[in-house]
Amino acid sequence: MIVAIIILLLVVIFLPILIANVDLGGFFIEGLGPILESLEPLIPGEWFPLYFTRVYLQRPLIASLVVSMVAGFMGTFLLMRNLALIGDGLAHVSFGAIAVALAVGWAPLKFALIICVISALIIEFLSEKGYLTGDSAIAIFLTGMLGLGLVVSYVSGDSAIRQIDGYLWGNLNLIDAESFNNIIWVSLISYLTLTILYRSLLAICIDPIASKVQGIPVFLITIVWSTLIAVVVVSMVQIVGALLVTALIVTPAAMAQLTSRSFFMCVVLSQVFGIITVLLGLYYSAELGTGSGSMIALVSAVLFVVIALAKGVVRISTATNQNTN
Repeated sequence: MIVAIIILLLVVIFLPILIANVDLGGFFIEGLGPILESLEPLIPGEWFPLYFTRVYLQRPLIASLVVSMVAGFMGTFLLMRNLALIGDGLAHVSFGAIAVALAVGWAPLKFALIICVISALIIEFLSEKGYLTGDSAIAIFLTGMLGLGLVVSYVSGDSAIRQIDGYLWGNLNLIDAESFNNIIWVSLISYLTLTILYRSLLAICIDPIASKVQGIPVFLITIVWSTLIAVVVVSMVQIVGALLVTALIVTPAAMAQLTSRSFFMCVVLSQVFGIITVLLGLYYSAELGTGSGSMIALVSAVLFVVIALAKGVVRISTATNQNTN
């Protein structure tokens, strides 16, 4: 296990080199593009089918689906550890970092990634040492960085505000070939890492002390875990925006918890619900001309309400039948 973690850390360290030299995004487009085009006649709507035929729209479609799978996978563990807010908190941290980067002329997402990784590690450290509870540390970072982002954007002028709006609410037009390649690489590495660490993460979520006794390298896994959260959150900012990350990282996992009987099934269903949310969100945003991030968040909330009500009805009917018998 330790060897696997070290390998994963080396991959993360050398990830920028892989991204710069291997066009994984182009490979995905070449492989999935013809499949999407073949599905176009089956897709309803006037504008949504364009996501299946135009390359510049295939990128955000594929990126959204891939990120939704990773986010759903990760969200199940976050809910188990009662850290549902950390995704939202780190998204607000990324907003502040992006505002600063745009103001000084740096690469916004790269700078946001660095700041989010540092923030995630600090939050984990404060929670682990008992200086602050997880929610308290997240709230401090969330409000502080959100305030910093707003102040910097207003001080920088109207141009900065217009630029940062896309990162605040999500803008699929921001996903060009380079961004698409970055998202695919990050999502692939994150998904493989979660798969490799699946049993260890589950053990740590259930009982971290017993995990240490069993010889699981809790400290190393925690570092990898915190880094993964930050990386995935930053990759989601372009799709749903910094203020709406919860729509993909928490809500699908919450829907899965309502409908599954085991943790493994919860992991699977969270990804299924994430994909359904993205497809419906993109469909309605394309047909109604609304923002993609806001529509995905709305669809996610509506689906959760429908599933919660359906489960309530099933419970009531089941209880009624049992009482009748």
